[in-house]
Parts: sequence; C-alpha cells; structure tokens
Amino acid sequence: MSIQGTCAPQFAEVRAEFERNFAERGEVGASVHVTLDGAPVVDLWGGVADPITGRLWSEDTIVHVWSCTKAATALCAHVLASRGALDLNAPVTRYWPEYGAEGKGTTLVRHVLSHQAGLPALTEWLPGGAFYDWDLVTAKLAAQKPLWDPGTKHGYHGLTFGFLVGEIVRRVTGLSLGQFFEKEVSGPLGLDFWMGLPEDLEPHVAHTIPVDPTQPGILLPSLFITALTQPESVPGLMLLNNGGYMAPGESDSRAAHAAEMGAIGGISNARGLAGLYRPLALGGEYNGVRLVEPEQIPQMSNVAVAGLDAVVGVPSRFGLGFQKATDNAHLPPNDREGLLVSEEAFGHNGMGGSLGFADPRARVSFGYAMNRQGPGLGANERGQSLVDAVYRALGYRRTGGGTWFA
Repeated sequence: MSIQGTCAPQFAEVRAEFERNFAERGEVGASVHVTLDGAPVVDLWGGVADPITGRLWSEDTIVHVWSCTKAATALCAHVLASRGALDLNAPVTRYWPEYGAEGKGTTLVRHVLSHQAGLPALTEWLPGGAFYDWDLVTAKLAAQKPLWDPGTKHGYHGLTFGFLVGEIVRRVTGLSLGQFFEKEVSGPLGLDFWMGLPEDLEPHVAHTIPVDPTQPGILLPSLFITALTQPESVPGLMLLNNGGYMAPGESDSRAAHAAEMGAIGGISNARGLAGLYRPLALGGEYNGVRLVEPEQIPQMSNVAVAGLDAVVGVPSRFGLGFQKATDNAHLPPNDREGLLVSEEAFGHNGMGGSLGFADPRARVSFGYAMNRQGPGLGANERGQSLVDAVYRALGYRRTGGGTWFA
C-alpha cells in the first residue's frame, strides 16, 4: 500500500494516521488535505478507487461526498447574503412566493438553513427518478404543509436541504444552484467540486462502497433502524422517499452524478473540500477571491440550533447551514459518532465519513474523502483520527474525549 503526496514535518502524525486507516481501519481508497494560513501542509492520497477494476486512487480522483455538499450549498446563500442580495432573516416567500402555501409564509431563510423549516421529507411518495427533476421536487416542497411549525425545533433536512436552499439561490440569481456554485465559488477558486458533474469527468470518479448491514459487527444508527422498520415515519420518508436515489448503486449512476442535488450530490475530493473552506478560514478571501465579507463568517460559525434533533433522534448542533462540534460519545455505540473539532470550527460531514471544515481561529481548512462508507452519521474513526492528528500538531488539547481547544 503506497501513500502518495506531500506532508509537512509538523503534520507527520496526520500521515501516520492516514496510513493506519489503510492498515488497521479498513480504508480502501481516500484522500486528505489540510491548509494552514492558506498554504497546503497535507496533501495525501492512496488506495484503490475501483475495487472491481483495480483502478488506483490518483491525485485527480474524485468521489461522491454526500452531505458535505450541504456546505457548498449553504455557502452559495452566504455569498448572496454578504453581497446584500439575500436577507437571511427575510421570509422565504420574498424570493419564492409559492412557498407560502399551507401556512409556510412565516418560514424565514434562516429557518431553511438551520434545519428548522419543517420539511425534512416529502409525505407524498415520489415516482422513480424524481430527484433528477428539480422543478418537480421544489414544486412539491412549496405545496406541502410543514411537519412542524417552522422555527420551533430543528430536524435534519437530509435530502431536501439542497432543493430548498438551492431554489432560493435560483430565484435570487436566475442561475441553477450548480451554475451559481461554479460561477462564483468553484470556478474562481479552481476547485475539483461539482454539483452536476460533466460527463467527461466520469472516468475520474471513485466507486462508492456502501455499508453492508448484514455483515457481523455493523451497528446501524437509530435513524436507519427507524427508517427501515417504519418507512412511513419521518426518518423513513426522509431516507426512502427519493424516487429511488438511495437504492443500491444508484448514487454512482451517470444520472445521479449529472443531477444538481445540493444536499447530497456533490462530487469532489479532499483537496476540493479543504479548498472550499480555505477562504472561510482566512476571513472570507483567498488568493484574491473574496467569497464573503469577514462579518459574514459568524453567521456560518455561530450556533443557531442545538439539542435533540427531531429527525435523527440524537443531539445535533448547526449554524446557518454548517455543522458545529457535537460530542455524542455518551450515547449507545450505534449513535456515538459526532464531530469533534474546536468550538470555532464549522463544516459538514457526509454519510459514511467524508468531512470538510474551516477553523478560523487556527486558520486551518480540512478535507477528507473516501470511497468505503462507514455505517454512522458523523465523523467515523478514520476521519476523526485525521482531525485529531491535525489539532495535536497545532498544539490543541481536549479533555474527556470531547472537542478541541487551544
């Protein structure tokens, strides 16, 4: 097993943990990237991108990063807010009038960004391929009654978040979410990050290796157990009512890669994830590209909601579109995964373990992407070990297994 890339001596432990992931923790193919003060200090990759063909993970391999996409979508909204084109405290109906149906007229943009909108799932079962039809899904969301009074509690909008925030972006700009992201974020920054992957890049995509729940020792989170045993429940609707998108192998299809799904559909790698957060770790600008003004950063990094998640069933903490440090180590083993970063950090993980975040105090950005998914909802042992090594290299400490502090 050969690890490729570079690693600054200060961060040698990150490389050691990356190697351990392959040797001891079942990693198949992965990349990790870290920047400090805007400069890359870790840029590593290795393993196998496609176990079927034996294709190796290379420097330009990209992979489905699942809910890490939510951060890219949220960033688009913050770019508009920083420019004065979007008021995060305004009603959604200011930009999307049809959204006011069924008592949703009081829903604010910030409620959508912080998973308080009450639309974590559609209650009308969708036809096959529905998630590839933007107008269909957004029309149904606009017409549906919320599952709770918006703003009264938060519950993870696992698959609908991208349609909700993305439609607001589209209404403000006239561009689709993927078009706006490429024009204003990924293009200027030169990121390997797409919401709507061009077909000519398909040969570079790693093959996703999903969890096999029948394997001994696999502990499924409570969310998945509830969804599988109670498909008409909110968790069941959230995970299963997606027109077949979550069916085995479908997320690796060309149709899935081509679609713009701002909650779960992003294709990137560790370099792309860390690059997304690099300007945010530096006050909103990197290399002449200003994404947001410095005063916008607290809107991303401050906690907007915290406590028991009405959908996932375990505690969660969010800013406006970004996850915050969450220590769930006290929960049963199947629900223990959280996100152990510093309190100043903000980011988002993806189902199975991918992760990106910015830490403005440490002036660090981080990205980790892999093809073998873990069973949990948060940062698993592979990703968290890399995060821990970064913070130790910076001289941070933590007590009781919790979050990191300087």
